[in-house]
Amino acid sequence: MYSRILRLRFPATTAQKPIVCFLTKDYDLTFNILNATVLPRKEGLMVMELSGSRKDFKEGVKYLKNQGIHVENASQEVTRDKKKCTHCGACTAVCPTGALSVQRPEMSVNFEQKKCSICELCVPACPTRAMEVHPINQAFFE
Repeated sequence: MYSRILRLRFPATTAQKPIVCFLTKDYDLTFNILNATVLPRKEGLMVMELSGSRKDFKEGVKYLKNQGIHVENASQEVTRDKKKCTHCGACTAVCPTGALSVQRPEMSVNFEQKKCSICELCVPACPTRAMEVHPINQAFFE
């Protein structure tokens, strides 16, 4: 099983088409939408995990590109600056994967980076700006 987290930028002309559904139907891929902002007649952005065989994955990405969608590896990571964190828990309320959780009874916030889907919802939710996005050097697939 081959799996990657991808960022898709949809041009306004394709934002209303059910393009992602064809990844399952025609390319035998599974997807998990982690974050999406797709509005009618506007550019859309989606972060999703795409999984399947390497061959099907490459064909699916080729299909997306042929539809005019800009596809890139989610080549960034979310980190927490422990010095800025006050353990208020605001980030835990918006984290869809449970990467951020409250440790009880200490009431401290834990961050499990392996669970992080890079949806970035925690970044604006953090009042002290302890959650940060950093680029990582990661080669993009062919």
